[in-house]
Amino acid sequence: MTASPAGASSAAAERAFAEFCAAGLWPGLGATTAAQLTAAGITRREQVTVRALTALPRMTERRANRLVTSLIGNEHLLGLVELLLPLELPARWATRLAEALEQSGVSMDAAEALRADPWRLLALPEVTVAQADRLARSLDPDAGRLDARRGRALLEWTMARFERDGHTVTSGDDLGTAVRAFGVDLPSAVAAAVKAGTTTSGPDRSWFSPTELATAEQAIADGLRRLIGSATPWAPTAGSTEAADDTGDDALDETQRAAVDLVAGHGVSVLTGGPGTGKSRTVSAVVALAYRHGRSVALAAPTGRAAKRLEELAGAAASTVHKLLGARPVTDGGSRAGFFDHDADNPLDADLVVVDEASMLDVQLAAALISALPDGTHLLVVGDPAQLPSIGPGQVLADLLASGVVPVTELVTLYRQSEGGSIARLATAVRQGTLPAVDDPTHEVVIVPARGAAEAATRVVQLITDSIPRVFGSAPDQTQVVTPVHRGPAGTQALNKALKAQLNPGPGAVRGFDKGDRVVATANHADATPTGYANGEVGTVVATGDNSLRVAFSGGESEVSGRALGELLHGWAITVHRAQGSEWESVVAVLPPEAGAMLSRPLVYTALTRARRHLSIVHAAGPAVARAVSTIGSRPRRTRLVELLQAP
Repeated sequence: MTASPAGASSAAAERAFAEFCAAGLWPGLGATTAAQLTAAGITRREQVTVRALTALPRMTERRANRLVTSLIGNEHLLGLVELLLPLELPARWATRLAEALEQSGVSMDAAEALRADPWRLLALPEVTVAQADRLARSLDPDAGRLDARRGRALLEWTMARFERDGHTVTSGDDLGTAVRAFGVDLPSAVAAAVKAGTTTSGPDRSWFSPTELATAEQAIADGLRRLIGSATPWAPTAGSTEAADDTGDDALDETQRAAVDLVAGHGVSVLTGGPGTGKSRTVSAVVALAYRHGRSVALAAPTGRAAKRLEELAGAAASTVHKLLGARPVTDGGSRAGFFDHDADNPLDADLVVVDEASMLDVQLAAALISALPDGTHLLVVGDPAQLPSIGPGQVLADLLASGVVPVTELVTLYRQSEGGSIARLATAVRQGTLPAVDDPTHEVVIVPARGAAEAATRVVQLITDSIPRVFGSAPDQTQVVTPVHRGPAGTQALNKALKAQLNPGPGAVRGFDKGDRVVATANHADATPTGYANGEVGTVVATGDNSLRVAFSGGESEVSGRALGELLHGWAITVHRAQGSEWESVVAVLPPEAGAMLSRPLVYTALTRARRHLSIVHAAGPAVARAVSTIGSRPRRTRLVELLQAP
């Protein structure tokens, strides 16, 4: 049993225990039982025993034993809560803080780790430097701004901020400017971080990178060179014609046939193009050709919904990249991106690997995949560089295209007229930097103007609950709302509240969720049972349990409990970033005025291309949308991958 920290008052310990229970940090403890604990006078950790629990109403000895065992396994989180509450930080952050500390290599109890180095609190992105400094002073009044632990922590915190913006590397000048604002001596902080192995620096300290990201980019470059050098052609140049005969599809144009030939003859090739240009038909021909020549094929995409769509279009089994690699739970303090059954020592058994929606690949997932491909494997990378880049750091697809080291086929002819024609034409125009007026008598694309965010929100609810089901026959579960923002009347938070009230009202039986609720995952859980799921996956709650949910995602059902519950949000409305890689029959794309500063051509393009049959655009951002489409391209990310790929 872990006692409360020395000096902790009884009132503070009781408050921490109450917040610990209320935040769902005690697996198996539901709201009803938590209330019974308080009523029975069990208000502190040391009062929790099997005997005390069995005195509660309808509490069996077996369940009491399970609860005590569960508490023992999670009481390290109670220690964190006792440290967080005086800083006015939510108790629910304890799970992510413990996980962040574990992934950073901390092997001791999380609360003890913070007592040894309070600036480790900055491992949690929402924490401010002032809060970490306050924790340090509360634990050690002599802790000051020049503490060596503080310098290293602030350097790593600054680099983590750059990483969350998508960068894998930063210049010495930018890093120095950022950390000096907090009174940090850059040379000593760098020396400490490099010695600890968390930071890698370039010659003369001209650039810096988190070691994990530097290693990943180098692994991508080395792996691609290995695949290129070890490949042997497995079909004649005319192979694409043979593939068309096999599939019964003789409609491949010259560019598409050339793309098929590239896959057969080269170790690594790239296929790009917007919606309606025939990427799927080309991939199907590639797969048919591979089977014709007796080659084994593995198809994958970053999300389950994208993998399912790839499977349907290519006519062969597909999975998420995580599932293909055999993702395992992280148990010993490593990065989530690096724990897979398949790696360089246990490579995949496939002659051809096709990865769709490659714009979503961050450097760590791409490195894991490429490292798991044995010599001689042919890799086809399929994606649309006009979409938003990956949520994680890097821009693998864009860098691969910019490097010029692999053959690339770009499909530009728009074929999709009867199926998705208006959507495809609008998307193509946006991809090229123009926002044309929409005049679509088929109503495949509908513009819904709104005066401000509040009116936009009203229009969204009307579209989802009435107009789209009535006019187009698309059920609400086949329609997805996407918006650039979380906050505001037309952000995900307010829209999900309004849509739940209309589509699935209920008390929020488990952490705000009820059976029938649509949810979206905000973190990868490839190890969930019986079927894993990825960040951005949208599913439906099919059952509720004791502080647990059973969610049906596109790849199958998953049990969600414990800390994973805190990584679910309602999913009737999701951000454009989380929608990337997925398609729905109907989509309502919301462009509220609050999104003005963050609008860009890739964001608008990604939002518009999520729909297959119908797209409603609720437009409340005025001229900012056209201006963004015409002038604001991809926001540059700082990476080293192009340089590494081009190195001799």
